[in-house]
Amino acid sequence: MSGSEAPEEQDDELFEHHRITADPKQSLVRIDKFLMARLPNVTRTKIQAGIREGFVKVNDKDIKPNYKIHPQDVITVLFPEPPRDTDVIPEDIPLNIVYEDAFLLIVNKPAGMVVHPAYNNWRGTLVNALAYHFQNLPQMAGNEGRLGLVHRIDKDTSGLLVVAKDESTLNGLAKQFFDHSIERKYYALVWGVPDPDFGTINVNVGRSPKDRRVTTTFKDPEMGRHAVTHYKVLKDLRYVSLLECQLETGRTHQIRAHLKSLGHPLFNDAMYGGNQIVKGTVFSKYKQFVENCFKTIPRQALHAKTLGFVHPATKKFMQFDSELPADFKNVMDKWENYVRYN
Repeated sequence: MSGSEAPEEQDDELFEHHRITADPKQSLVRIDKFLMARLPNVTRTKIQAGIREGFVKVNDKDIKPNYKIHPQDVITVLFPEPPRDTDVIPEDIPLNIVYEDAFLLIVNKPAGMVVHPAYNNWRGTLVNALAYHFQNLPQMAGNEGRLGLVHRIDKDTSGLLVVAKDESTLNGLAKQFFDHSIERKYYALVWGVPDPDFGTINVNVGRSPKDRRVTTTFKDPEMGRHAVTHYKVLKDLRYVSLLECQLETGRTHQIRAHLKSLGHPLFNDAMYGGNQIVKGTVFSKYKQFVENCFKTIPRQALHAKTLGFVHPATKKFMQFDSELPADFKNVMDKWENYVRYN
């Protein structure tokens, strides 16, 4: 019910996709088992995750994954986007393809491009471009409308994505993502300098009950989903730092929520408080400098830099690395010059 990463542009409202009323003689049965028999192509794990994230309600109330269905219970399954036909409209949008063979391709996605069609973003997405440039790309069961994709990155995050050209490759990549054996390294410019300068964030994440567009961290192990991010400081720039973040899991907004929980939100991440001055001085000259930096990179400073996996067809390990985009490079230059001369 939830992918590895989600596009940012989605409404705070939840839309009803399924409404099921239990039979008057319904026996007591766990809700995940009840729904598995009634929702096509949905695994028990996804149902449980959806319950924890508030996408499943019984009699209009949130419940826990171990809830047992009672006679005449009304179960609703909700999503952040309204029901819609999953047909994808092909669009002639240029793609930055860094590698391609008969089985897969690696795309370097620019910031500002949504990965797949969703509420408020039916056109102009990476999937619309893929549908134009490649015919008959596969779709994962239960993942309709997301041609060739087994993972995604946020609209305003740049970087590498792998796209499968056939079903066997898609399944082979999906298994590696499920097993957490895919190598995914991100570069993140964050406020402050984490102490210690390397470590692991092992904290559950899930949608915030206050604002469903936002991912938050949970101390309660029954809440949210298991999420692990490894980080290390690459550059200490006094008020900000450049981190390398390696994903072990790939939850919605995982890096953004994990780093905020440490007190080091991504630079200029409006959704997670990084578009305010979090570290630094009170001088107006510094404030003006930071505002100029915000204009230089008008998005969260996050880039999917490295992607490594075993090729499903050749069985050889492949690793791809990407350059930081111009806006990220430019803001790094500004900070390096600032700390050198101030």
